[in-house]
Amino acid sequence: MTSTPFTVPVDGLHHLSNETRMIATPWSRMVRGTGLGQYPVAYDPDAAARIRHAFALLAEKGVVDAYTRFSQLLSDFVLDVADPGRGPRSSDLERDLRPILDAVRAEANPYFQVMAGCILMDAVAKLDLDPTLLVNAETDFPAEILAVADTIEPDRIKDENAGRHGHYEKLSAYSAVFLAIGQLGLKERLVTEQRHYVREALHLLAKIPAPFFRGRGGSMLLSVISLLGYERFVFDDGRDHIKEILSYLDRADELNLPPAFPQPMSESFVRIYPLLTMLNTIAMSGRSDEYLTYRRDRLAEARELFGRITPVERTHMGLYYLIALHNLGRLEEQVPDLNAFVEETVGQWVHIDPGANYFLNGIAYAYVIQTAMVTGRMDLIGGKTLERLVDGFPDLNRTDDDRVNRPYPFAYTLNVLGEVGAAHLLFEPREAYAGATPIAWVIDQLSTGGHEEHRLYMLNHALVSYALRQRGPEQGETPLFRDVVFGDRHRLRTPQAS
Repeated sequence: MTSTPFTVPVDGLHHLSNETRMIATPWSRMVRGTGLGQYPVAYDPDAAARIRHAFALLAEKGVVDAYTRFSQLLSDFVLDVADPGRGPRSSDLERDLRPILDAVRAEANPYFQVMAGCILMDAVAKLDLDPTLLVNAETDFPAEILAVADTIEPDRIKDENAGRHGHYEKLSAYSAVFLAIGQLGLKERLVTEQRHYVREALHLLAKIPAPFFRGRGGSMLLSVISLLGYERFVFDDGRDHIKEILSYLDRADELNLPPAFPQPMSESFVRIYPLLTMLNTIAMSGRSDEYLTYRRDRLAEARELFGRITPVERTHMGLYYLIALHNLGRLEEQVPDLNAFVEETVGQWVHIDPGANYFLNGIAYAYVIQTAMVTGRMDLIGGKTLERLVDGFPDLNRTDDDRVNRPYPFAYTLNVLGEVGAAHLLFEPREAYAGATPIAWVIDQLSTGGHEEHRLYMLNHALVSYALRQRGPEQGETPLFRDVVFGDRHRLRTPQAS
């Protein structure tokens, strides 16, 4: 693999869609299933075959849980709709959606049921299908998913931070539900005389004890609320939830509730991550001049923290940083030499072994490649970069933790290689896998039924996203995203109570 031609959907920050600018990083898509199917391209029968082959391999391994069944059925549905040679009739759509709805309802975990439901609603919107497929005389699917969100209990996430999240999961679910319902054009359901879901979700912020999770989770909720045109509730009853989160982030030392990571991370990483997500929220708020100087110079704080995190941590945070600055209209001011910044950040791949661990190193290449893509610098990514990434998964047998979590970096890899037109590398025989394909090898290494791999659902997200991208480049922004304005729209606007 000496040279690799790339087919990329964007060639610089100025070409990013509004959805990508708001949901900018692979974390939201792979971990939360939010914003799947970005960068739509022309239907590719080879890509469709790869997606179906991957699900067949999972079935052969006995991975037949409700979430995987939902993901396979939805992917097949999306590919059938996207295939220009099929053109299904409306009656076919109704028939084909029934088993997908049943698969969502069969998911026992309420958070995963909500996540699946939101992915389905988002897919219907992105395929430009009639919302009456989900809201009609017989079915009110959005109402079902809102009801399931009510049942999500605190501190149920099973990861290295188990017991430290509070209502983080429910808050994340509300963010996804609000966005999906907005995609269907039904946002008015969220604010009624009977129930004010937006206020209820905002009240959950105070029930997330760790500053890291309150900032990261709150940033997406607040961005979605702004997107829906309900930003007045962010300043409800004389409060300002954005300022409250920024103030809470400033109390990190006093509160002493740092998150745990699979690998040791610097203190500056813990601080910069939620700050950068909040900077993107500030760009969505229309009040950037006010918030960027609240209590301190937030851009100076971000710049200082970025300089203090380790080089491998910068590969993760570089994408967050650039997108936030771009959305704020402050990129040239804060990063006057963008090329040098990107070259240094992307160039770190040379020093990173992607097989050393599943998180810090394992997903670094995905961020590096996407940073190169969105800045128009794919010339920095060559065959050796991809070879090292694609061939690194056998090394994740070094520890049980890496082995069980191998689907995490593999999902990131499949997602980003699909975006740059190189996903085929995971579906072709390679020496590093003794002649097997990487996708077949990774799935074959799963425990029986995939029961040990609690992050296997991320592979489902990567496959659904890959499928949804096949809907065609003519399927541009959905109506919800078309008129987003980033930056400072309303200078020092007086907070409104409602």
